[in-house]
Amino acid sequence: MTYQSKIIEAGKAIGTEAHWNGIEPESVARMRMQNRFQTGLDIARYTARIMREDMAAYDLDPANYTQSLGCWHGFIGQQKMISIKKHFGTTKGRYLYLSGWMVAALRSDFGPLPDQSMHEKTSVPALIEELYTFLRQADAREMGMMFRDLDKAREGGDEMEAKRLEHALDTYETHVVPIVADIDAGFGNAEATYLLAKKFIEAGACCIQIENQVSDEKQCGHQDGKVTVPHEDFIAKIRAVRYAFMELGVDEGLIVARTDSLGAGLTKQIAVTSEAGDIGDRYNSYLDCEEVSAIGHGDVLISRDGKLLKPKRLASNLFQFRAGTGEDRCVLDCIHALENGADLLWIETEKPHIGQIGGMVSRIREVIPNAKLVYNNSPSFNWTLNFRQQVYDAWEAAGKDVSAFERARLMSIDYDGTELADEADERIRTFQRDSAREAGIFHHLITLPTYHTAALSTDNLAKEYFGDAGMLGYVKGVQRQEIRQGIACVKHQNMAGSDMGDDHKEYFAGEAALKAGGAHNTMNQFAA
Repeated sequence: MTYQSKIIEAGKAIGTEAHWNGIEPESVARMRMQNRFQTGLDIARYTARIMREDMAAYDLDPANYTQSLGCWHGFIGQQKMISIKKHFGTTKGRYLYLSGWMVAALRSDFGPLPDQSMHEKTSVPALIEELYTFLRQADAREMGMMFRDLDKAREGGDEMEAKRLEHALDTYETHVVPIVADIDAGFGNAEATYLLAKKFIEAGACCIQIENQVSDEKQCGHQDGKVTVPHEDFIAKIRAVRYAFMELGVDEGLIVARTDSLGAGLTKQIAVTSEAGDIGDRYNSYLDCEEVSAIGHGDVLISRDGKLLKPKRLASNLFQFRAGTGEDRCVLDCIHALENGADLLWIETEKPHIGQIGGMVSRIREVIPNAKLVYNNSPSFNWTLNFRQQVYDAWEAAGKDVSAFERARLMSIDYDGTELADEADERIRTFQRDSAREAGIFHHLITLPTYHTAALSTDNLAKEYFGDAGMLGYVKGVQRQEIRQGIACVKHQNMAGSDMGDDHKEYFAGEAALKAGGAHNTMNQFAA
């Protein structure tokens, strides 16, 4: 519907009630446009279609990969999308990522926690709802400014500008984008996963990422001590998430199946198996076992190829996989997940290496040709060191002289600005594009960027403000930069909704409205 047709529609509704004095059709139309999404389910259905369309576009051309940044507060997510619209004119292909790590570290009532699923599980859907509240407010704020400009154009008799603004409203692009939301290992059994997934979806999530670790032993993907579950246990949770999507009418909802097998050398369970070669038997085939002839007290034994084997069991009652089987287990995990309800894959790796990722994806695509990955461009990787070492190794393999460099010291500032460092930086710059093409990565995300940017900017401000610079540390390093770069929140009252509140006061009270945005509002100092 166009802007004008929305006004007509509102007018018809008002016209049926003769006693609704003072209710203006255009004001109603504006409020409806500023509140396009009525529920989280509206958002989930809308954003699921966006992701499905983006996946189809990627299948046609891997240059159409998508990106997101992790966030831990609604304001952070809002500012990302405002910045993206400002710099690129569209939000297409840009999402948000909701990291369980950041919820644990920054949003738990217990205080900062490690990424071990110890935080309140309801804090994750609460953050999804918060993010969408802020994104919807970004729409309302931007439209509110457009409405003001439209009124000004009409008052000045500028019909051309008024038509331009109406067209901009008719074609308005929302700040509401898909969120890839981290449900960890499901916070319990399959029923617990289903119940929590419903909360995610009702809050607006169209895409849920779940991992194959044991819930009560869950670890951060880049730490040691990870324990995986047999495939059928994981598939039960994937099905639980799918049922949640379908029960709530979000049939296009997406599931990202994450495997931590590359870095997980342990399992809590020996898989159930009915016959040789089934999925349970294949899972058990990677166990580190020794052949036995006699049964000892408390031994757990399995039979394989007519032999009696004892899996190696640790004092923690966990069983150990054979070293060097991680990639094979990852490939099996991914194929089985895609064959049983998952839409996208996540392979947690220990380094950003296109060859390693692409090698596994090639094997997966032999079975599932259109397999696609979500990849964690993690701050847990030392990107500078990793890529300098990759360049060093490539140069050395090609016979190029590397005697000017010490591989173990490549992070040193001494090497900044060298040819090797420059080539490494270029590989980092093109990593997402190259791996989208060569390693099947549909979606690139950084899990914890704003955790680090908040710390860095705060450190810089504290150093200046509490040092010799004093107030200049804030003015020069923050406020002046906001003004020069056109950062919207330099007018923080406007960003928090003060002008929208004034609009509503005028709708409700007319000329009697006492508005905050008058001549004495200090935000007017930023008009220039």
